[in-house]
Amino acid sequence: MRGKKLKKKKGILIANIGTPDKPETKEVRAYLKNFLGDQRVIDTPRWKWLPILHGIILNTRPKKSAALYQEIWTAEGSPLLVYTKSQANQLQERFPDHLVKYGMGYSSPTISESLTEMAEAGVEDVTVIPLFPQYSTTTTASINDAVFHHYLKQEDMPSLHLIREFTEHPLYIDLLIQQIKKGIADYQPDRLVISYHGIPVSYVAKGDPYKEQCQATTDAIFAKLKLEIPWQVAYQSTFGKAEWLKPALDQTLMGLPEKGVENVLIITPGFVSDCIETIEEIETENRGYFMEHGGKIFNYIHPFNDDPGFVDLLESLVRER
Repeated sequence: MRGKKLKKKKGILIANIGTPDKPETKEVRAYLKNFLGDQRVIDTPRWKWLPILHGIILNTRPKKSAALYQEIWTAEGSPLLVYTKSQANQLQERFPDHLVKYGMGYSSPTISESLTEMAEAGVEDVTVIPLFPQYSTTTTASINDAVFHHYLKQEDMPSLHLIREFTEHPLYIDLLIQQIKKGIADYQPDRLVISYHGIPVSYVAKGDPYKEQCQATTDAIFAKLKLEIPWQVAYQSTFGKAEWLKPALDQTLMGLPEKGVENVLIITPGFVSDCIETIEEIETENRGYFMEHGGKIFNYIHPFNDDPGFVDLLESLVRER
């Protein structure tokens, strides 16, 4: 008589880039050291980049960034961490027979720490969901690197299932369409601007599919949504002197008022949780560019954050894998 096959204990890890542990210079420096020190993020040769990072950037940027983090910090902590934790807790309710954890690429709890907890709980099958709708070597690949690096040091390795992206997933597209429809009804804008996080053009030239996937998301939205107002795509968060994807969001917003656009609505499909790039960069910095150049009304559609509809999407990604 054949023995009964044991059912593997399963786990789900949702992962994001990370955030400083505190909105203070020391903690921001530690975070930036990890983040900007990753060759996936900055692919400049190490001999050239590391002296710049350690000699200039880490001695000047942390204090400025800490001040910005202080502006967005909540009583519960960093918005990105708060919302990621909420997403994990909601997903745990959907999968009571799984162990659901969240991990960060460059801050606590680290991906390695969360995977260690899963191993200690006897998890033998892990689904990893990088929380980036569009794949990029700078985001999704860096999360996967952290996962594989963890297991390089382990004697035992579970079955792994890596979710690559959800660029055109119907639930993701429908959530975005719902947000856009509500935003337009609420604010009656002259134009919708769809802002994706930028990456250097050189990354795309080497094969990063990010730009192509951003276009696929945009195409999927407007295949189902017919707008009576103009819309356009832009890219935000440029860094350094390299050429980045264009058009740049800041330049776009500066130029819209002279074209007669006084009421603008922004949405950022590449972000699933609010963070410094959405709250400070969009709502403060880029709002300022628009208003200073003649704009009158500026509104921003926030990411999904802890919307149960987004957790529906995460649940589907696990069940469909």
